[in-house]
Amino acid sequence: MPVLIGNGSHPPVGHAGCVEIGLVNSMPDAALEATERQFIELIDAAAGDVTVRLRFFSLPDIPRTARGQLHVSNSYLGIGDLWDGPLDALIVTGTEPRASALSDEPYWPALAELIDWAEHNTISTIWSCLAAHAAVLHLDGVARHALADKCFGIFDCAKAGDHPLLKDVPSSLPVPHSRLNGLPESELVAYGYDILTRSAQAGVDSFARQGRSLFVFFQGHPEYDAHSLLGEYRRDVGRFLRGERENFPAMPKNYFDGATAGLLAAFRARARMDRREELLADFPIAAAEHGVRNVWRPSAACIYRNWLAHLAAQKAAGSRTGMPRSSTASRVSAGVAAANLQSGGEALRRAPFIERRRSNDASGLYSGARDRRLSAQREAIPAE
Repeated sequence: MPVLIGNGSHPPVGHAGCVEIGLVNSMPDAALEATERQFIELIDAAAGDVTVRLRFFSLPDIPRTARGQLHVSNSYLGIGDLWDGPLDALIVTGTEPRASALSDEPYWPALAELIDWAEHNTISTIWSCLAAHAAVLHLDGVARHALADKCFGIFDCAKAGDHPLLKDVPSSLPVPHSRLNGLPESELVAYGYDILTRSAQAGVDSFARQGRSLFVFFQGHPEYDAHSLLGEYRRDVGRFLRGERENFPAMPKNYFDGATAGLLAAFRARARMDRREELLADFPIAAAEHGVRNVWRPSAACIYRNWLAHLAAQKAAGSRTGMPRSSTASRVSAGVAAANLQSGGEALRRAPFIERRRSNDASGLYSGARDRRLSAQREAIPAE
């Protein structure tokens, strides 16, 4: 069933039971629209008989060019519209980090608020890459660690258990990764997270946490299309040619076939000898595009299909409870809950998010209504 795109506050006519998902897209301008397309295509491949409406939201203080800001203004709702939106789930993307500490990013206060809101107001939320790092830092103080080398390429990941999200997923699945930081499995397990998939090379791939909402975390990018890693590699090559980075970037692992890798190695040798921005025009982009395949889409669609089925079932039951946890994670959560109760339950008693923002928000970024126009390129949903 096709994915509906729209920003109305009520289900479209004829689709009263549809699953409402908000995509909080914080990706840089160059990847903004591509990320929209990737998630639409993945959800469409996974939806089956589940009707899904996807709405786009933006966080304040994400650096944007004039073109990027225009697209966001025309096609996205602000974070203030999210607080009152009848959403069943969220997908939250990361962005390219600019500060050494996540808490120093300009958008951190809004993102932290979103994490709290999602815990209390969604059936489930997916946190992607940097957003996953931010969520575990805010929730449990688990900090990411810089990697010795960029984790970049396609990595074989193994199932780590029998979580319902992994139903019918093969025991080994390829997943794209592109990150400079990682989360240690031992710390995640200590705080009660369920490890879903892991890689011998890339470490933890995906994991989950069942609280009031089922939080699902991906350090990789199952939503990527076939050419995403190629685009990132070419971007970093351009940065080398412009003198914005010292070393020529490494090729993504397990991604190019032998012939394509040979072409790119020849270009690398030439770029090191003749380092200038104009050389990027000779990057063998067309040949490289023919040498890559999206081998991870079937398993990615299976995971998302299980996620959508969970959302639909919980919505039909009128429940905000989540999937079963492993016995280990349940014991850890029980211990944390007991500790909270003994200390007065401060960790469980959060101030009312919407009321706090509305009373202190002079800018209107959190509480004011935003322009609800849709992009001219998208099919509008019938008036509600």
